[in-house]
Amino acid sequence: MGGRALAGGAGTGTEHQLQGQLAALSDQFAAANEVLSAVGRSAGDPDRVLTTIVESVCRLCRSQAAQLYLFEDGYYRLSKAIGMSEESIRHITQHPIPMDRGTLIGRAGLDHATQQIPDVLADPDYNRQDLQRVAGFRTTMGAPMLIDDEVVGALGVWRNEVQPFDEREQNLVTAFAGQAAMAVNSVKLVQQLEARGAELARKVGELEALREVGEAVNSSLDVSKVLSTIAKHAVRISATDGGSIMEYDEDKQCFLVRSVFQTGPSVIERLRATRIHLDETLVGRAAKLGRPLAVPDLSTAELDPHLAVLYDAGWRSLVAVPLLREGQIVGSLVVRRKRPGEFSTETLTLLEMFADQSTLALLNAQLFRELKQRSAELEVASRHKSEFLASMSHELRTPLNAVLGFSEVLLERMFGDLNERQEEYLRDIHGSGRHLLELLNEILDLSKVEAGRMELEYTNFPLHRLLDNTAAMLRERATAHGIDLRVEVGPGVDEVYADELRLKQVVLNLMTNAVKFTGDGGSVVVRATRSGAEVHIAVTDTGRGVPAEDRERIFESFQQGGRGPSQEEGTGLGLTLSRRIVELLGGRMWLESEVGVGSTFGFSLRSRENEHRPDATRTVGDVVIIEDDRPSLDLITAYLSGAALRVTVAGDGQSGLDTVRRVRPAAVLLDIRLPGIDGWAVLQALKAEPGTRDIPVIVVSIVDEQARGAALGAAAYLVKPVSRDALLDALRAVGAITDEGEDR
Repeated sequence: MGGRALAGGAGTGTEHQLQGQLAALSDQFAAANEVLSAVGRSAGDPDRVLTTIVESVCRLCRSQAAQLYLFEDGYYRLSKAIGMSEESIRHITQHPIPMDRGTLIGRAGLDHATQQIPDVLADPDYNRQDLQRVAGFRTTMGAPMLIDDEVVGALGVWRNEVQPFDEREQNLVTAFAGQAAMAVNSVKLVQQLEARGAELARKVGELEALREVGEAVNSSLDVSKVLSTIAKHAVRISATDGGSIMEYDEDKQCFLVRSVFQTGPSVIERLRATRIHLDETLVGRAAKLGRPLAVPDLSTAELDPHLAVLYDAGWRSLVAVPLLREGQIVGSLVVRRKRPGEFSTETLTLLEMFADQSTLALLNAQLFRELKQRSAELEVASRHKSEFLASMSHELRTPLNAVLGFSEVLLERMFGDLNERQEEYLRDIHGSGRHLLELLNEILDLSKVEAGRMELEYTNFPLHRLLDNTAAMLRERATAHGIDLRVEVGPGVDEVYADELRLKQVVLNLMTNAVKFTGDGGSVVVRATRSGAEVHIAVTDTGRGVPAEDRERIFESFQQGGRGPSQEEGTGLGLTLSRRIVELLGGRMWLESEVGVGSTFGFSLRSRENEHRPDATRTVGDVVIIEDDRPSLDLITAYLSGAALRVTVAGDGQSGLDTVRRVRPAAVLLDIRLPGIDGWAVLQALKAEPGTRDIPVIVVSIVDEQARGAALGAAAYLVKPVSRDALLDALRAVGAITDEGEDR
C-alpha cells in the first residue's frame, strides 16, 4: 500500500509538472500568436508591433520591466520599453549602451547568445552602475536579435530584486528576440519598399512631366503655351515656388523674360523691364560657364539687377540653368524659392533635362518666327508677281486681241480674197498669236492656282461629247502623221459634273502631248472608264516614253523631261497646270511609261452631286456694246456682222447706261475698263434698276475676275482675246441670237 501511495504521489507530481509545462507552452504559444498577429496587422506600424512584443515578454517572464533595443552605429538605442520610469528612459536614451562586456546586452550581442546576470551589484565586470542606480534593477537577462547572424537589436528584461530567471524564461526571451528580429526586419522591408515606391513614384512623375513637356514641344506652335508648360513642371518637380524662362537676344546681349510661373504681375512687369545683361548677371555667368549656378541664400549674395528684383519681391534662393545649343546661348531657365536652402545635385540634373526641352522650344519659336517672316515676305512677293502678271496680261491682251481678231477676220475673207502669200503670212501671224496667247493663259492660270484664286464653274455635261470635240481639234494633225487617234468610252460613263472648260483644257493638253510625241504611224487612244464613284480618263500613246528619272520632273514648270529635243514646240507649263487643275477638281493624276513603248497619262474625277442648271431663253433683238477701245470695238462689230442683230455702241460707262435704258436690248456686251464710271459700276446699276435688271450682261474684258462678275449678276464672262465662236456662243446662250437668225 505504501508503495502504491508513493507511486501515486510520484505520478501526481509528474502530472503537475507536465501540466505546468503545458501551461507555460500554452502561454508561450499564445504570446507568440499575439506577436505574429500584431505583425500581420501592423507591418507598417513599428510602435504597435514592438509594443506587443515587449508587453508579452514582460508578462510571461514575470519581470518588472522589459526593453527592446535597435543596434545602430555601434550602440544599442532604446526603441520600446515597459515598466520603466520616465527618468530611467531618459537616462538610457541619453546614454545608449555600447556593444561591450560591461553590460548584459553588450555581452549577449558579442556572444550571439541569451545571457543573464543574477545580481548586477555582485558582477565585477558590470560597469553601468549609473543606470542601475536610476532604474533600481538587480537581476537582468537579455537575448540578441539576429538576422542572418547579424545583430540588429536586443530584447532585455529585469527584476528589481535578486531573482534569477529560469530556463523556461530564458527560452521565452530567446524566442521573443527572434520574433522581434523578424518583426523589425519586416518593418524595415516595408519601410524600404515604401521608400522605393515613393522614389519610383517621384521618378514616374518626373518622366511624366518630361513626357508632357515633350508633347507640348512637338505638338504645339503656341510658344507661350510650351514655355509655360516647361516652367510649371520645372517648378513642381524641383519642389520650388516659382520660375521663369528667358530668351537670349544676341544683338543686345540680354536675356528677355518669355514665360513666368507663380509670380505676381508686378514682379513680372519689373522683370521684363529689367536689363538682364550677359556680362552683368548671374544668369549670364551661368550661360557663359555652361552649367547651372545656385544661390542658396540671396541675403548673403551680391545682387545684380535681376536678383535685386527677386529679392525685393521676397525670393530667397534660386538656380539659373543655361539653355545652350551646340555651344550657342539660347536662353535660361530659373527656378526660385521663398526660403533659403541648398539645391541637391539630383535637382540640378533634373533641371538640366528641363533646360534641354526649353532650348528646343525656344529654337522652334525662333524658327516659327522666321517662317512667319519668310511667309509674309513670300506673300508680298506673290502679290507683286500676281500684280505684275495681271498688268502684263492687260498690256498684252489688247494688242494680241487685235492681232488674232483681225487676222482671223482676214483669213475668213470677210473683206475680200487673199493671195497665197498673204494667206500664208496671216496664218503665221494667227498661229504665233495663238501660241503667245496659250503661253500667257497658262502662266496666268498657274499663277491663279498657286495663289488659290482659280474659280471653278461646275456644270453637268456628256463626257463623250467633250472627248470627241477635243479629239476633233487634233484629228487633222494626227492624220497628217498617220497617227490613229480614237476615243473609247466605257459602260456607265455618261454625264459628269465638273468644270467643262478646265476639264477640256486638261484633256486637250494630254492629247496634244500624246500626238506631239508619237511618231508617224503610231496610235493615241483616249479611254474613259468608271471605277466606283470615280471616272478615270487615260491618254495612251505609242511614243518615245518617259525615262524613270524624269517621271516626276516632267510635271515641273518649263520641263519636258527628256521626251524630245529642246526645240520641240510647247510652253513646258501644260502638265504642271493640268495636274494642278485635276487636284482642284478633287482628282489625282498619274503616269505609266516605258521608254520606246509609250506612255499613259491618266487622271481621276471625283463624283459630285448634281446641281441645277438654269436654262435662260430670251427674245432676239438689239445688242448694246459698251467699249472704249477702238480695235476691240471694230473686232466685236466685225464678229457680229453676220448675225441678224442691231448693234448700238457706247464709248463710256455713263453713255452706256443711258443707251441701255433707252434701247432695252436683248443683251449687253460690257468692258470693265471704261472712262468715267467703270464696268463694275455699270453692271451694278443695271442690276439695281427694275427696268434693266433682267437684261443679260456679257462681260468682255481683259480684266479676269469672273467670280466677281458672276456675283454682280453677269450672265457670262469672256476674257480677251475673244474668238468669234466664243462671243456668238455666249449670245446664243442668253437667247440674243438663234441658229436660224445667224448668217453663216
